[in-house]
Amino acid sequence: MKIPESKWNWFGCAGHLIVGKDCRFHLFTKVGKFVVSTVGEYLPSESVREILAKSRGVKIEGRGDARENDYMRKIGYEKIGFDRLYETMVFDAGKPCRLKTCMCGAPEIDGSEKDFRGYNTAGEATKGHFEMCLKWSKQ
Repeated sequence: MKIPESKWNWFGCAGHLIVGKDCRFHLFTKVGKFVVSTVGEYLPSESVREILAKSRGVKIEGRGDARENDYMRKIGYEKIGFDRLYETMVFDAGKPCRLKTCMCGAPEIDGSEKDFRGYNTAGEATKGHFEMCLKWSKQ
């Protein structure tokens, strides 16, 4: 039986990836008993950016936001896997978040992926996320 879009739950956090908190792009949707998580535009923390730039022989200039902007001009977002800047994964939906600091209700995931797709543009990632939601709404 298909889960209608009106019954999907959308959350404003990254649903997977150990560095998901550093991803500027994220979609996280509960569709029935599954969650569809898309992340991308990974911008590592400042200390990691410094290490990456140095290891690549790239000199980053400026301070604060200007330094981050220089990094983005010279290097850009980091890949989150082989030949991709974005990815979508599907997992079983676990219990909702009940952390006192958050209480967002986002489902926990166990890390056992059921489906996967990779992309290199935000447009592809958005379209792919919605396609995965439709696909898994029929499971």
